[in-house]
Amino acid sequence: MKNLLHTPDGVRDIYGKDFAEKMELENKIRDIVKSYGYEDIQPPTFEFFDVFSKECGTVPSKDLYKFFDNEGNTLVLRPDYTPSVARCAAKYFYDEKDPVRLCYKGNTYTNLSKLQGKLREVTEMGAELIGDDSVCADAEVIAMVIDALKAAGLTDFRITIGNSGFFKGLCEEAGLDEETELTLRSFISGKNYFATENLLAQTNVDDKYRESILKIADMFNDMNSLQECKDMVNNERSRRAIERLEAVYKYLDHYGVCDYVSFDLGMLSKYNYYTGIVFKAYTFGIGTALVKGGRYDGLLSQFGFNAPAIGFAIVIDDLLEALNHQKVKISVPEDAVKIYYDPFDEEDFKKNLAMSQKLRKEGKKT
Repeated sequence: MKNLLHTPDGVRDIYGKDFAEKMELENKIRDIVKSYGYEDIQPPTFEFFDVFSKECGTVPSKDLYKFFDNEGNTLVLRPDYTPSVARCAAKYFYDEKDPVRLCYKGNTYTNLSKLQGKLREVTEMGAELIGDDSVCADAEVIAMVIDALKAAGLTDFRITIGNSGFFKGLCEEAGLDEETELTLRSFISGKNYFATENLLAQTNVDDKYRESILKIADMFNDMNSLQECKDMVNNERSRRAIERLEAVYKYLDHYGVCDYVSFDLGMLSKYNYYTGIVFKAYTFGIGTALVKGGRYDGLLSQFGFNAPAIGFAIVIDDLLEALNHQKVKISVPEDAVKIYYDPFDEEDFKKNLAMSQKLRKEGKKT
């Protein structure tokens, strides 16, 4: 019986003050996202396996929780919201003329190794801007992330922005095959400089491209070094990627949030569906990104809807950990008023019942 009181590895119970703080944090973030005109959507907790297939560039099959329905279809617990929202957009908004702004909150599930020590179930909040491929859309989403983190109580954080198009263009120029590119993406994304160096040493790539790839793997950029990156390449795709970053920076300046922004062309996502701008948010007290996002202009076409899109997801559990580490207090509603009565004394019960009803009408938890 004691074993039944425990949860499996990677999941947990949340209650009391911890749950109240989590709800308050979610409300603050939701208020910011809603203020930008985003509308709620709630995809199902599990979907068909193909929604998260390799072709969609999402979580590897081995990291998915898979099971079967009565008809033998392979189903998956949602590991990532973006493909689910993309499927919904393709189904319900394919004939919409204006850009579609959708937001969500819910849990995601990843079947990680117990040796990694990470939660397998986390709560994510995010937003997707669909049908707008402009620089303004990129800036809007990044500015909204910054506003949300500030509303949550963070003051010391950084949004790091890259562009996957720069790396893709450089790999094409160097003549690397898709498999090598994907492996390099994994190494560079994990900041594994030595593995990147060893892999390049095993290829026939020209020395100048090897040096360029190693340079972006070990480079943390600011606006002054973006021109240096542009000078490293001779292909149009990589140059356009840099020009996009320069343009996004100008629009973020209009939002007044450039103090929170830096650039890193070695920042690549494990999600292969990102096609352009990618970004992550970091703060001290936690060893992973609080927020991940980017542009995925090809993902919706996997569901028959050819539309550009950009979005982000905040991991609420990680944000709470960062706030606690930084000793940022989250204000929660007051505890309920407790009224004691004698259950064997009907008059005492009636008197205290009237008092409790009066307090509830006044908006006090009783």
